[in-house]
Amino acid sequence: MSQPSVVLATASYDHTIKFWEAKSARCYRTIQYPESQVNRLEITPDKRFLAAAGNPHIRLFDINSNSPQPLRSFDSHTNNVMAVGFQCDGNWMYSGSEDGTVKIWDLRAPGCQREYESRAAVNTVVLHPNQTELISGDQNGNIRVWDLRANSCSCELVPEVDTAVRSLTVMWDGSLIVAANNRGTCYVWRLLRGTETMTNFEPLHKLQAHDGYILKCLLSPELCEPNRYLATASSDHTVKIWNVDGFTLEKTLIGHERWVWDCVFSVDGAFLITASSDTTTRLWSTSTGKDIKVYQGHHKATVCCALHDGPEPSS
Repeated sequence: MSQPSVVLATASYDHTIKFWEAKSARCYRTIQYPESQVNRLEITPDKRFLAAAGNPHIRLFDINSNSPQPLRSFDSHTNNVMAVGFQCDGNWMYSGSEDGTVKIWDLRAPGCQREYESRAAVNTVVLHPNQTELISGDQNGNIRVWDLRANSCSCELVPEVDTAVRSLTVMWDGSLIVAANNRGTCYVWRLLRGTETMTNFEPLHKLQAHDGYILKCLLSPELCEPNRYLATASSDHTVKIWNVDGFTLEKTLIGHERWVWDCVFSVDGAFLITASSDTTTRLWSTSTGKDIKVYQGHHKATVCCALHDGPEPSS
């Protein structure tokens, strides 16, 4: 198979992962995933591999192959893996699980290289753009910064006691972080570099974005500049696009008929892909707020999506 310029993948409670042609909405490959549901999908920076986070394992698939078998399995979590992502040059992967741990995996070596104890089910993990700090959010409402150089937790905060942090997102330049919770609230902080290398959080804004749960929050990518947006996907069936300058509501994306679990911006921020319990994935224009394409083929809730439509990093 030749390398697609746009990689779009979705996963569903129907125990499949599907790859789609973004423009035609044609599904060109289906991977059966019988062992568990898939909670999260992530594409490597070089577009070669897709990581699928399940229960309790992570599987790595070759994007440019028709093989139904994973290339590798990462197996030391003991419960649902809720978060997965890659370092910028794709040498290592991070994960977070309901078993209460955050782990780091070297893709060139067997086994798990590092483990951090969050002491509560981890719902979300993001990598700071400096590539040296992981930030996790858990079911008890804790946000923790894990300093990969010092190999320890360097910062801990609780925006709202006993309210689960569902999703975290960091601005591409490391200037902002947003945490979304089960009460429909987004907490926004400026990220400041302390005298040491440690990141400090300065409260900036509290946004009551939805009445229901926020299941995913996501800040827009670098090529979206000078516009800066925050997308929030919710159990209220909508996705909202907020202007980060003042946190005013730009657009409400209406069309899904059930919970919206996941969303991902195109590389230039002009489009947003969303995945919903209504079984569909949709492609939206962020400027008009209208849906352009509907990807239909799953027959149960579609709970995660991954998109890579940018260039591969130069080697």
